[in-house]
Amino acid sequence: MADTITLQKKARGERPQYFADPAIDKTLAITLALAGEVAVLRDRIDTIERLAEAGTAPTRAAVDAYKPDATVRAERDAWRDSYLDTVLRIIHQEREELEQCAADTKPYAAVIEEVLETE
Repeated sequence: MADTITLQKKARGERPQYFADPAIDKTLAITLALAGEVAVLRDRIDTIERLAEAGTAPTRAAVDAYKPDATVRAERDAWRDSYLDTVLRIIHQEREELEQCAADTKPYAAVIEEVLETE
């Protein structure tokens, strides 16, 4: 019999704060938790569909025992990547805008040279 591992139920320490407004951090945490649950549900539905297509009754035990092969894992990974891109689209857009602004900004050394030349 395999030994079971018991994990703590709550993280220790303070939660990291990424935004000035804690409500935004909470909203993001809730959104990501729900997105994770949707991804799990989608995997389970996919399993049920695959079991049914194979002629296996999609019982709870069959769903829990299902082991996806490499092709199925790759399909699920691709779906999950696309799904998270959709969920996090606004964050990606803002990051891209910041990166574009940074790319359009002169390097620090060039600005210093300009200041020294104008003196």
